[in-house]
Amino acid sequence: MTTPRVEIDLGKITQNARCLIRRLGARGLTVTGVTKAVCGHPDVAEAMLTGGVVGLAESRLSNVIRMRAAGIGCPISMIRAPMVEEAKEVIRYCDASYNTEKSTIRKLGSHARDEGTEHHVILTVEMGDLRDGIMPEDLINAAALVVATPGLALKGIAANFACMGNVAPTANDMALLSRLADQVDGECGPYAVLVSGGGSANLAWALGDGSTGRINNLRLGEAILLGIDPVSGQPIDGLHTDAFALFAEVIEARLKPSAMPTRPSPLEYGKLELVSNVGQINRSVLALGRQDTDASGLVFPSGIGFIDATSDHTVVDTGKAHVSVGSEIKMEMNYSALMRAMSAPDVEKVVRHALPENGVYKDSGPRPLLRLV
Repeated sequence: MTTPRVEIDLGKITQNARCLIRRLGARGLTVTGVTKAVCGHPDVAEAMLTGGVVGLAESRLSNVIRMRAAGIGCPISMIRAPMVEEAKEVIRYCDASYNTEKSTIRKLGSHARDEGTEHHVILTVEMGDLRDGIMPEDLINAAALVVATPGLALKGIAANFACMGNVAPTANDMALLSRLADQVDGECGPYAVLVSGGGSANLAWALGDGSTGRINNLRLGEAILLGIDPVSGQPIDGLHTDAFALFAEVIEARLKPSAMPTRPSPLEYGKLELVSNVGQINRSVLALGRQDTDASGLVFPSGIGFIDATSDHTVVDTGKAHVSVGSEIKMEMNYSALMRAMSAPDVEKVVRHALPENGVYKDSGPRPLLRLV
C-alpha cells in the first residue's frame, strides 16, 4: 500500500462523538464538530454527524466547499473570522460565521442581502486567550450592529480558550460569559440562543459538578478525533485515542554511529582530539519529513526512538528491533502532526469502516467497548 499514508477509523470517531455528546447532553450542552484538523474530510465529517453533532465548524472556506461538494448539507459555521474578500462565498456556503470586526459584519450583511438570504452571526468575545475576540466592553455595540444590519441575524456569542496560551478556562470565566449573554439579551433582545463556551480545552469544566449557566454548546475537534485533552495532553476516559495512524516506509536501515566524532575547525587542529568511540546504533530512515507532518508530534512504537527529521526524511533509532528496507513503521500523532499530515498532498488518506448511505459500517468487525462514566 502507498506510503506515507494516514489510516482513519471512522467507527472510532463516531464512537468518540457519541460518548462526548451523551456526557455533555446530560449537562445541557450540545456539540459542534470541528473538522479543520482533517481539512474538511467529508468521511470524517459524516462520522461526526453520525455520532450526533448538531453541526460542523471550519476555519477555511476551501474545506467547507469540499464538504458541500460531497453532499454534506448540515449547518456549517466558519469559526475563523471571514476575510473580507471571501465574505460573498461565506454567505453562499456557510450558515453562520464567527465574527469580531464591524467592517466584516457590514460586508457580510451586504452580500446576504444580494443573495436574498439571512446569515447567522456569532460574536467571538476576548476572554483572555489574546487571539481573536471583541473586548467585553465593546460586545453590546457589536451586537447592536448585527441586529440592525439587514441580511444578518445575531445567533449568539462564543469564546476561545487555550488556543494561544495553554490555559484552561475557569468557572469564573464561564460565569462571565454567561453574564455577557444576559447583557446582550437585556440590551438587544433575546438573541443569544447559542452561547458557545469554547473547545476541547473546556471539557474538564463542562463535565464537572458546577453550574453551566448560559453555556449550551462546545466546539470539539481534538477530543473527538484523538480522544485527548489538549491542556493536559492526557487521554480522555472512555475515548479512542487511535482513530488515526500514520505509516511511513523504511528506505534505509543500517548500523551507524550514535553521533559523529567532534570535528574541529581548521584553526583548532592539533589542539582537539577526535572522538572515535561514540558507539553504534541501528538507524533507520523513513520516507517522511517535515513537509509531511510535525515530526515532533509523532509517537513511535515501543523500542523505537525519534532522532531527528529534515524536510523529506525522518531518522529513528530502532534499538534491538529488526527493521528491513521496504517495511513500514506505524506512528500515532498529536493534533499538530495530524493537521500537517492531513493537509500534506503527498500523504495518502485511507478510510477504514467507511459509512455507506444507510449508516451501517462496511467493515463491522469487533470494536473495543467504551467505558462510559
